[in-house]
Parts: sequence; structure tokens; C-alpha cells
Amino acid sequence: MGIDMERWSGRVALVTGASSGIGAAIARCLVTKGMKVVGVARNIDKIKTMAAELSNHPGSLTAIKCDITKDDQVLNLFSEIQKQFGGVDVCINNAGISYNHTLLEGTPEEWRTMLDVNVVGLSLCTREAVASMRQRGIDDGHIIHINSLSGHRVSKNTPILHFYSATKHAVTALTKGLQQELHAIKSHIRVTAISPGIVETEFVPRMLNDKEKGQEIYRSLESLTAEDIAASVVHALGAPTRVQIHDIQLGPAEQIS
Repeated sequence: MGIDMERWSGRVALVTGASSGIGAAIARCLVTKGMKVVGVARNIDKIKTMAAELSNHPGSLTAIKCDITKDDQVLNLFSEIQKQFGGVDVCINNAGISYNHTLLEGTPEEWRTMLDVNVVGLSLCTREAVASMRQRGIDDGHIIHINSLSGHRVSKNTPILHFYSATKHAVTALTKGLQQELHAIKSHIRVTAISPGIVETEFVPRMLNDKEKGQEIYRSLESLTAEDIAASVVHALGAPTRVQIHDIQLGPAEQIS
């Protein structure tokens, strides 16, 4: 199966959580492939800096501030994208959050925040992206959810991820449900989940509130890089339109549980 990104040149991709880590790597990669990327985050200073660094590449990066837990901000985001670019052709739901607490230690506030970011915000961005595509007759668009291996299993060795895992299991169900709904209305918009294991980003140190411990975990497993996940996005986007890639699961060779 050949990978062809040429058909995406000049088209519009939304990437949430684009200020660092996996989101930043995806945004950067798609700009080099010639796409017009809209990178969103609550703080867009880093995205603006990245946009300037990528100015000589064939695509472009535009930063728009948005907290995806705020419904009105998400709706305004899509209105702004429509105003500036006409609409969205690709939506990559990357924003995610977790906390350093087990189920027995966690708080309702933390659980609600994880649901708002990992599930509700993702779902609202997806709904609006599909609406944008269908309103313009875009039948080859693509929705990509950055899921997790935690969305396919529950690890007894990492109890602080149990509620996070619940939200990612929801993403697994939402991916399949959206595929079914689009098929039912004879839409050819594709839906893919990418489910990585441990990726060396700011995610684990931030969750643990311990940079050194996070780095120790990364070193012990020879973790994936954010660029590995960006390459998986390109693999899904660049597949022939007849091919539906349902889920890409990948992890460090040393991560077996």
C-alpha cells in the first residue's frame, strides 16, 4: 500500500493540543507536507513561534487560542476557521490530560476535567469538523483521534491511569461509533484512532509532577517519540481512499503491558 500525501497539499487540518509534544510534532509534519494547519491550544505562544520557524515550508501554520472544554470557544474556533480557510478537511483530536491519582484517591473535579478534555471536547470538535466537511461536499475528509493503548486495556501496574484509561476506552467506542454513523449516511469521510504506548513528551512528567521520574520512565523503556506518532498520522492520511485504517496501535519494544 503506497502512501500519497499529495492530495492533501493546500488543504486544511485542525490539530488540537498543538503547543507541545505529539500535537506540535503532527502540526510540524503536516506543514512540511504542504497542508494549511490550524494549531490550537489554551496558550498559543509556542505555536506562533513554531509557525515562524516553519515559514519556509510549503504549508502554513496558524495559531488560534481555544480551550476545548469551553463549548462556545470550540464553536467560535470553527467559525474562525470557516472565515479564514473555508472549513476543515482533516481534524486531529490530540488534546488530552491525566492526573497522578488512583481511582481511590481521585477527585470529581479531576474526573470531570479528564472527561471534558478527552471525551466531550473531542466529540464536539469531531461533530463540528464533520459538519464543516459535509456542508462543503467534502467526502474524502479524515477524522483522527489520538487515543492510547490505555484505550484497549487496563494496566494493573499503573493504577494512576485507571480513570484516564476509562476516558480512552470511550475514545475507542466513539471511533467505531462514528465510523458506523458515517457509513450509514453513505459518507466516505474516514475515521482512524492512533493508540500509542509511552511517548517521550511533557505528558508523563507533568502528570507525575516530577520531571526526573518522568525522564527515568522514558529512559527505561526507550520510549516512542512524538515524531513516531506524526508518522502514523501520515500513514493514515496517505493511505488510498479505498482503505479504512481503523486503529494503529504502537508502543516501545520494551513496553509489553
